[in-house]
Amino acid sequence: MSATSEKLRKEFGEGDAKRDAGLKTPEDVVRYDNIQYGEDAKMNLLDVYRPKAAEGKLPVILNIHGGGWVYGDKEVYQFYCMSLAQRGFAVVNFTYRLAPEVKFPAPLQDTNRVVEWMYENQERYGFQMDQVFAVGDSAGAHLLGLYTCIMTDEAYAKNYAFRIPEGFRFQAIALNCGVYSFASPTMSAEEDFELRQDMLGEVTEERLKKIEVLPYVNGDFPPVFIMSALGDFCRKHVMELAAKLEKLEVPFGLHIYGTKETPLYHVFHCNMREPAAHQCNDDECSFFKSWM
Repeated sequence: MSATSEKLRKEFGEGDAKRDAGLKTPEDVVRYDNIQYGEDAKMNLLDVYRPKAAEGKLPVILNIHGGGWVYGDKEVYQFYCMSLAQRGFAVVNFTYRLAPEVKFPAPLQDTNRVVEWMYENQERYGFQMDQVFAVGDSAGAHLLGLYTCIMTDEAYAKNYAFRIPEGFRFQAIALNCGVYSFASPTMSAEEDFELRQDMLGEVTEERLKKIEVLPYVNGDFPPVFIMSALGDFCRKHVMELAAKLEKLEVPFGLHIYGTKETPLYHVFHCNMREPAAHQCNDDECSFFKSWM
């Protein structure tokens, strides 16, 4: 593992632990934890959250966590995901295999296996599989963007060995504080290269081009909720995505949160102590419901 990945794991881990310290499962949410969906008994685990008062099948939100492709798991997204469940959804929150221990496209393979698991378990956990939405932030938005490209572009899908379940489509997606290329505004060229190497193994221009999101975004994309903040270091990426969707005439809503005095920050929406997070999550779920 490179020094860059070690640094990210340390800094992100400390920040998330501080953010979530003392938070508890809301009383109006029921949760099913640590369900194995794939072969890796440690990493291929997921949770399901539902509003406790709800009965029968519910529309579903699938969460793909962020963390620079080298950090993160379902635990650091549990409180955000339960806040979505409180808004009337069944939420599937999963951990995927990370770089550098496992190389790309392992996270996309794991995402696809979770979708298969959802079909297999739709009756048990009450998933309305014709009303599936997805959220992803930062590197998770990158992965969700790529998975949606695979879903909507047959030629691009041929780059991957797995196949998305026949007929499966997202009703809408939310791409939050997303990164869609590998030119980081916060890292040196050396750190950028180390992260790419940890993620891909062999780094070539051809391999990098195949995992850029924007070139493969197409007119068959589902409606997109796009979110950033004035203090988000990925805001340039977000605006580029919005411009591409506008050109393609794909329905989208662009939301930039914060003020000059309080600009907010990257993935602020995961901080359940932040009032703006609740507003953002209200807006996100309202967008989804408008496409049901």
